[in-house]
Amino acid sequence: MTAPAIVFSEDQALAHDRVAQMLRDAGVDLDDGICLPASDGPSQVMALMGKAGSGKTLLLAELVKSLEAAGVEIVSGDFESKRRKEKRSLAVLAPTNKAAFVLRTRGVPATTIHRILYTPVYDPEYERVAEWLMGNDEKPEIEGLHIEALDRAKATYDLHKSIPAALAAAGLKGSDFITGWKRREEPLDIGFVDESSMLDDRQFEDLKEIFPNLLLFGDPAQLPPVNQSGEMVFEKLPADQRMELHRIHRQQADNPILDLAHALADPQLSFDDFERMIEEASRKDDRVVYAQRVEVDLMARSPVLVWRNATRIRLINAFRAVHGAPDTELLPGEPLICDGIELPLKHRKKRLDLEARGLIKGAQVVYLGPGRKPGFSRLHVMGAIEPQVSAASIVKIEKPEEAEPFIPFAARMGATFLHGAAVTIHKSQGSQWSDVQVFAPDLYAAARMGRSEAGQPLWKRLAYVAITRASERLYWVVRNRLSKPTGVLRVDDLGGTPAPLALEPQSELDGL
Repeated sequence: MTAPAIVFSEDQALAHDRVAQMLRDAGVDLDDGICLPASDGPSQVMALMGKAGSGKTLLLAELVKSLEAAGVEIVSGDFESKRRKEKRSLAVLAPTNKAAFVLRTRGVPATTIHRILYTPVYDPEYERVAEWLMGNDEKPEIEGLHIEALDRAKATYDLHKSIPAALAAAGLKGSDFITGWKRREEPLDIGFVDESSMLDDRQFEDLKEIFPNLLLFGDPAQLPPVNQSGEMVFEKLPADQRMELHRIHRQQADNPILDLAHALADPQLSFDDFERMIEEASRKDDRVVYAQRVEVDLMARSPVLVWRNATRIRLINAFRAVHGAPDTELLPGEPLICDGIELPLKHRKKRLDLEARGLIKGAQVVYLGPGRKPGFSRLHVMGAIEPQVSAASIVKIEKPEEAEPFIPFAARMGATFLHGAAVTIHKSQGSQWSDVQVFAPDLYAAARMGRSEAGQPLWKRLAYVAITRASERLYWVVRNRLSKPTGVLRVDDLGGTPAPLALEPQSELDGL
């Protein structure tokens, strides 16, 4: 069956035409399917802005399809063909693994900004396999790799478009085909950046150096990056380089969560009025829950969203206490948030290796158990194409009213983690979960303080970001209470086979 044609709204069609003109100026004609070689013309930057429900992601996905149909090659960050010098390329980027994963679930081959900055170096023998998988070479003959294994690799690549996943399906480990990582030195071509409200000035400048043709997708109602003076990078662009989409009102797209998000634009709306609106919505639609307590079962996979750090720490400790987690160790199934990597400069390659596996700051992780060596942890990186890794870990459990966190166990250096049962709304940007719990007493506190950010009451910006993290159900928690768990923490629901890079290297951090 032929899929029904996409019907754009009026402002989507206008934005599509403006982007098409930008690409035409760069030598890529979407209407005629023509790709001219890249030239040394002037750089171009445009921004496409819109609140939740305005169709930004749909437009991004359709533009990607049109570019692929015109012969533009998608750069994934997993492998780059050396034979693409004359081909035009596109990279679809997001600031975090989770944001990239949200796009991939919608059929958009996205990767993280970090993964584009640091690229893998392949063993020449397996580089031939990668070129064949991409359609650039004949099927190779590799000693020790049978035809059946190559066929499994091809089937996996056709499904996931991931070279590492395909080689893993052939029975290879990452150490078999990836010899190291290097920082990108040559510029790319066309870059689409989603969730660009999260970009700071330095990241924006880096992206402009890499991509002569850059298109930003962002939500102006979200929270700007910390220490960014309340302004997002796309808001600094000239007016003729910005486009704005408005919400699409279609019966099949009716969504009470989006209705609540857009209601926050009313300058006369008070916090009490908004809570009554949520309570009324909960009576009409089970996608909105006016909750009297935090549901502890949900916290293992989607953190409670809070404003105040003290609230986050109290909820984390309540989650651990109700599950009987001891201070001296983690339980398999406990959620973590990567807080960075602590390694000296001389171990730069090890740092790149861990970051390339998805352990970048802000990554959501589930603890699977201890590794084979002291200080190592087996981890599931949420949203990563190959989610299971093993790494030297420093896990910090913060305690209420204590200045220093308690560290139940740690390597001397490696990936650092905070607990992930609760997270601040600022750090939730770029993520999305099926079910989201918003801790309303914190937002009430922000409303009582009367604080503003970029001319908007802070509580409204916090509420907008928090509730739009929910794709299916919103829990608006109004009481400082916690339910009892219905069962023990689990890891069997995570799925995914161990990644080719997941096994503990023989000398990953030996001697550290």
